[in-house]
Amino acid sequence: MAPDPASRARRIAFGEWSVLTALLLLLAAGLGSRNGLGRLDQTFYDRLIQTHTQPARRDIIIVAADDYSLAQLGRWPWPRGVIARTLERVTQAGPRAVGLDLILAEPERADAGGLGESGPRPGDEALARALAAHPHTVLPVVMADAGAGLVAGLPLPAFAASSTLSHIDLEVDSDGVVRSVFLYEGQHGVWWPQFALAVSGKTKPQPLSAADAVSGDGWQRREQMHIPFSGGSGHFRSVPLVSVMRGEVADSFFKDKYVLVGATAAGLTDQYPTPMAGNTSMSGVEIHANILAGILNGASIAIAKPWQTALFAMLPVLLAMLGYLFFSPRISLVLSALLFGAALLACSAAMRAGLWIAPAAGLVVLLLTYPLWSWRRLEAAIAYLGREFLRLDREPHVLPELGEDDARRPIQDVLARRIQAMEKAARRVRDLRQFVTDSLDSLPDATLVCSVDGHVLLANRLALAFFDSLDIPGAGDALVPYLFSGLKSPQPLDEAAQPHFNWWDLLDEGKVARHPHGIEVRDARERDLLIKSAPCHTAQRVLVGWIVSVADISVIRAAERHRDETLRFISHDMRAPQASILALLEMQRDSATSLPLEEFFQRIEKASRKTLDLADNFVQLARAESQEYRLEEVDLRQIVEEAIDEMWAQAQARHIAIGAEFPDEEYVVAVDRALMTRALTNLLSNALKYSPSDTRITCALRLQADLTHPTVVCSIADQGYGIAQADQLRLFRRFQRIQGAGQPRQEGVGLGLVFVKTVVERHHGYIGFTSKPGEGTTFSITLPLFSTTA
Repeated sequence: MAPDPASRARRIAFGEWSVLTALLLLLAAGLGSRNGLGRLDQTFYDRLIQTHTQPARRDIIIVAADDYSLAQLGRWPWPRGVIARTLERVTQAGPRAVGLDLILAEPERADAGGLGESGPRPGDEALARALAAHPHTVLPVVMADAGAGLVAGLPLPAFAASSTLSHIDLEVDSDGVVRSVFLYEGQHGVWWPQFALAVSGKTKPQPLSAADAVSGDGWQRREQMHIPFSGGSGHFRSVPLVSVMRGEVADSFFKDKYVLVGATAAGLTDQYPTPMAGNTSMSGVEIHANILAGILNGASIAIAKPWQTALFAMLPVLLAMLGYLFFSPRISLVLSALLFGAALLACSAAMRAGLWIAPAAGLVVLLLTYPLWSWRRLEAAIAYLGREFLRLDREPHVLPELGEDDARRPIQDVLARRIQAMEKAARRVRDLRQFVTDSLDSLPDATLVCSVDGHVLLANRLALAFFDSLDIPGAGDALVPYLFSGLKSPQPLDEAAQPHFNWWDLLDEGKVARHPHGIEVRDARERDLLIKSAPCHTAQRVLVGWIVSVADISVIRAAERHRDETLRFISHDMRAPQASILALLEMQRDSATSLPLEEFFQRIEKASRKTLDLADNFVQLARAESQEYRLEEVDLRQIVEEAIDEMWAQAQARHIAIGAEFPDEEYVVAVDRALMTRALTNLLSNALKYSPSDTRITCALRLQADLTHPTVVCSIADQGYGIAQADQLRLFRRFQRIQGAGQPRQEGVGLGLVFVKTVVERHHGYIGFTSKPGEGTTFSITLPLFSTTA
């Protein structure tokens, strides 16, 4: 069997999805392994770090050489004695540590308070004493280029001897922003901790390792730390240096505090752009305060390893591609947006946990997934629409189609043309479906279309009406065997009688083939039905359902019963007088058995007349049941009078009077005059037959008031023997003779009243009667009056 086009299309789509997914994942992994896409990831980092601000630690104090101090003490550099007195004020309060973010690599200049180039420098001596008085003071080592490469610029030996040395180097990224520092830097095997790390007192010995970053000048760095900024410029508490020197700040303010002394005034200090600074720069001492707060809080921002960033970049791409495979384009677009936001939230959560994962690689590739997949799906949709339209266009066009002028349409792209072609094909399918539905409803028999398991899928209006008449609700979705389970005496046609029939056989191809003429049953309303089923197949000859029809064959069966009755009539009633005539003729040939001629002729005449009467009754009934009615407008009084005149002689012979009671008005009816006259004559004949002598038969006409359909009632009442209750049920049946007890025997074949009923009903009328034994019978015929305005 040929492969299903839909399955083939799904396999192709999955193959394309697999290839595209693999390529996008490789791209995400490659970009993610770079651990950042430069300025793009740096921007994400800066925005996230700005949202992670923390309250300023109360135990970090900045003693600032700010603009106020410059105004009070004059221009920089100040005499070293000023720094010494400030340090003494701070250290006598008992701080935990003091960090001097000041360059002290050269002796004090003469114009800054010294006595000469070779003379004593009281400021240096005072600062040396102050440093010696507080051993927890940290001094910076600067990296300098003396023309022969990078060298460490150490503080003066007098200062360095009693202090902890540290480096103040900050790592400046390619965009000029400070985001990280190395906790240890050194040269030639000598390591200096970072300034804030030294102030915190959490340094540890650092042996040289091959993994250390080494510059071209032999400068080593290790343990890079991204700074967990607590806030922007001015975030930490700061006091002017001049106020501390003058004793304007209480000593208790510095007790058990980490004190950082440095310049913050514009023009005095090194200013750096940071993620927290916005469009302004942050002084070095404030950056060190942020580093110190991070170290004391145990907060740091580690950089994810390249393989971790690669996995992080691949995850949203994989989820998005999986979503595209299962969801609609609209939902897939929403999914892409949600995954984009989820990636940013995950990156933010990781940042709060102390891990920086560069998200740009994953986000960039994620943004590529939807347009790339949409492009491939668009290409596939165009190709599929083209193929399917060609297939549909090759199908036979069952219904006529209206032509369309393609030249008048605006210029369209390929997809629009394919969609337009599919619209045309879809319209053709809808029209065909409507045609099938209308055809199903127009079928003359009740018809059901069901699935393979018997559930009704379609039912025409005759089928719904049929099952409603049997009080079977919900026929539109029930099981076919259930619908037919209440029918009586199912029997396959042209087969031997079966005591039991399984209705599921209607949905079995093998068993349906064994009774091709259908199943005959009778319903609760005594209707004769013929049920047939036929299988429905797809173009690949796969069974998909069944068509079940229910035909009402009550008329056919009634006609067959009438035929049988007629055959019995011909074989018995018609043959009996003929056989009598033949027997009389045989007897007459033999002198020993011959009858007197008078008696012989009487018997021949009686048998012949009986045969003629039977034939005449049969012919008249056949004509009454035919379609050859010649209607004419006539006054019903005339027809009644003609019937009375025809029966007058017989009435006189029986001493029975026939009277007429007619109002003085016309009762115009449209009837076949001959047939209606014969019908009334039959009723009068019956009245004469079943009435004793010296009685009266009354024929009356009366108008029955009805504003919409006025009718006239003709009644024929006798004073005869009446009809017993048990015989009244057989009164209008074929070949039924009614003979009451004590009544004289009457000749007849039982077709007279059947003829009357047939004629009246064919004229859209109604016949009824009332009768009581011993009191007489009244037959009433109701006919519609002829209306000239109809």
